Amino acid sequence: MFRWLIVIFLSLLLINWVSPLLGRLGFGKLPGDFRFRLFGREWFIPLTTTVMLSVVAAVVATLV
Repeated sequence: MFRWLIVIFLSLLLINWVSPLLGRLGFGKLPGDFRFRLFGREWFIPLTTTVMLSVVAAVVATLV
């Protein structure tokens, strides 16, 4: 269980780091990507972007 907590934490850090880069490409502005302000901080939950990137990764893995 501890490993999964580390994986989730690292993936959230990666998403926070990569989201400005993907925003320049148009990701993060898709329907289903949620941005909201809570407790004085802006939160970003990229549901649709995550699904799209997973599909792209699956296609690349299938071709390789």
